[in-house]
Amino acid sequence: MPINLSGRPFLRLLDFSTEEIEYLLKLSKNFKDLKRTGTPHRYLEGKNIVLLFQKTSTRTRCAFEVGAMDLGMGVTYLDPGSSQMGKKESIEDTARVLGRFYDGIEFRGFAQTDVEDLAANAGVPVWNGLTTEWHPTQMLADILTVQENFNYDIKGKTLVFMGDAANNVARSLMVVCSKLGMNFVACGPKENMPDAELVETCTAIAAENGCTVKCTDDVAEACTGAHVIYTDVWVSMGEPDEVWAERIKHLEKFRVTKEVMAMADPEAIFLHCLPAFHDTNTTIGADIAERFGVTEMEVEDEVFESKASKVFDEAENRMHTIKAVMYATLCG
Repeated sequence: MPINLSGRPFLRLLDFSTEEIEYLLKLSKNFKDLKRTGTPHRYLEGKNIVLLFQKTSTRTRCAFEVGAMDLGMGVTYLDPGSSQMGKKESIEDTARVLGRFYDGIEFRGFAQTDVEDLAANAGVPVWNGLTTEWHPTQMLADILTVQENFNYDIKGKTLVFMGDAANNVARSLMVVCSKLGMNFVACGPKENMPDAELVETCTAIAAENGCTVKCTDDVAEACTGAHVIYTDVWVSMGEPDEVWAERIKHLEKFRVTKEVMAMADPEAIFLHCLPAFHDTNTTIGADIAERFGVTEMEVEDEVFESKASKVFDEAENRMHTIKAVMYATLCG
């Protein structure tokens, strides 16, 4: 049966079948090929989208803007101070207004319920650019990057997430791996694991697709023979500054080092959704180094700059996969 996602919201990958996710990945590859060859693909000429950002971002904003313009669409960007949503105007009312102006709405913010309320009331496709619970557009970029590095044969490969495995990226990776037949391992402190209900859900999905889901605090057990080592920042945007001391204490032993990469498969790759604190060349990195004496946080600079690191391919792929999501939901 042909895949048709026209009019669908894109809020979390749990809502999509394996076949639908694979379709979006194939579309992403096609759009990447078109971009690389300079082939025009203004398939959505005349449409307009709006980007609602409660949380700022480099990659998400640029990926949506460039992707939309490549497809021929107009783009309006509303930063955290440019919209009355949630202050003078409810999310529901905002959705009903914007749905009459625009053909699609992107939301990047905090509560998953906010993007769900937008989708329920807008009457046009709504895309989740990130919430506290989920990060679905990042997942497509991650998996496209894995496909590119393993000849598009990812079933049975093992992806290990190191660090705070309770965050939105780790939760979303667990879902997409289980849907696509990749073994997923969450490696971090027991108090920073995905919630038990989601682990149970993904374990059942994985069993249907011939793969596994595992949670462990044993680095060697997790990383030995793995094909992908993935990590993320230890403190997410919007979390209080006070959590740094506790996170560093609990997560230092889960830093991705050259020793960790040596445990993995010889062809293993390193991924990170960015930004990454691999040195002190940022204000936050310099501040943490001064306060705690830590100059590399979730990943060593040597790993980040190594040949195994595919983080900038991954960042570029956000644009191609976001383009696929917009095209599929606006055009079918």
